[in-house]
Amino acid sequence: MAEVLLDRRNHRVGPLAHPRMADAAIVVGASLLMAACAHISIPLWFTPVPITLQTFGVMCLALSLGGWRASAALLLYVLEGVCGLPVFSPHGPGGIAQLLGPTGGYLMAYPVAALCGGVLAEKVFKGSPLLRLSVGAVVCEFVIFAAGALWLLLLSHQAAGTILASAVLPFLPGEILKGIAAIAAALGTRRILS
Repeated sequence: MAEVLLDRRNHRVGPLAHPRMADAAIVVGASLLMAACAHISIPLWFTPVPITLQTFGVMCLALSLGGWRASAALLLYVLEGVCGLPVFSPHGPGGIAQLLGPTGGYLMAYPVAALCGGVLAEKVFKGSPLLRLSVGAVVCEFVIFAAGALWLLLLSHQAAGTILASAVLPFLPGEILKGIAAIAAALGTRRILS
């Protein structure tokens, strides 16, 4: 018995000592961050798509955590919402109805956007961190808005120009600001971790 106690004291094994446990904790925490970003939401009268901080969350996670962990976090986030947890924007029906509704294309694109943007920023582009993170942010935005607009086009049967005018173009100025904030947050996170 004394040997077992001594052995336990000499080997400090905390709950997050294993890298996979740490990754799991990061993924769960990141999905909760996305839920918080979704609840900062402003509905607009001309479109079913509200202004939220979700795209900021996607970019921030992709650029800070890397593509794979960010994608896992966003897949978990979408699954939490589909299961009925109140993680999606409050200006929608919630649950699977929100995923199949007008904003579903954006939601379904989050894991893919994070994977593409994060991997590009991390592995593909060489050069300055600012350039790599900027490319990653632009890729995240492109994937999200392309999927969101295409989904809305399929659901509403409106003209492509109408969808572009109501679900993409009005959001671009805000998306530029969110992208700058996500890049700054990622640069700050990388400085702290190095």
